[in-house]
Amino acid sequence: MRGRGRGPSPLPEGALRIWRTLGAAFVLLVFVPPLVLLVSGSLTEPGLPPSPTPQLVPEPVATVGYQQAVELGGLLRASLNSVLVAVVAVPLSVLVASLAGFAMARLAPRTTATVLAASLVALMVPATALLVPRFAIFRMLGLTDTLVPLVAPALVGTSPLYVLVYYLAFRALPAELYDACLVEDLSPVRTWWRMALPMVRPVTAGLTALTFVLTWSNFLDPLVYVYDRDLFTLPLALRSLSVLDPTNFPVFLAGAVVATAPALVVFVLAQRRFLHTPDRNGR
Repeated sequence: MRGRGRGPSPLPEGALRIWRTLGAAFVLLVFVPPLVLLVSGSLTEPGLPPSPTPQLVPEPVATVGYQQAVELGGLLRASLNSVLVAVVAVPLSVLVASLAGFAMARLAPRTTATVLAASLVALMVPATALLVPRFAIFRMLGLTDTLVPLVAPALVGTSPLYVLVYYLAFRALPAELYDACLVEDLSPVRTWWRMALPMVRPVTAGLTALTFVLTWSNFLDPLVYVYDRDLFTLPLALRSLSVLDPTNFPVFLAGAVVATAPALVVFVLAQRRFLHTPDRNGR
């Protein structure tokens, strides 16, 4: 008799769908009620006394809060600045992190261990500990009060976490794929772009969504580096609306809806990819 055992069988398709449905229901129960209250509060007419209890359908329904949020907080200009920062920083960060993770996956084992340890040490350094030296560097270069300091972290992949995630993803690919690329005489860059990166699309989708949310909601860096009101991003514009009196709180909620909507759209677009289960053909 052969003593070779079988590995654990994958979950049946029906059980997998049930777990996905339960997970989706849990996410809806946690995140949908606050979003509903946020939208309903933004549709309340400004200037009225705050309601003692939340109202799902305010009476009367008014959209004047959005108009006042744009006028008082400068949300239109701030949205354009946030879009500009995200359009540059997010793709650049993902590309740099994926390229660095691919390089780590192809290094010699001893060199990989050294680089991996250095990455873990860098990951444990608090971001606030780097504010002073980064501010001194950008001020010396004359880049303060510009959007450059908000985009510059993307040149190093934004966070060592992104590099480590890509490293694990590329390391999990079969070695035969890399050997086939060597047989085809593909350069390391072409191997990364044509073979490795398409194979980890769910990871790319997840990190793209995460990078966008963190970049879009970044408040500390604009607060430190940006002083001109015309260069404010959405978090700074919302800060100016947060000081309104309670009767104008719907104006702040309207601004919060404007700031939250793009992140939700990106998450919805990305979730189909990073929750995707490959079929037998690997698609």
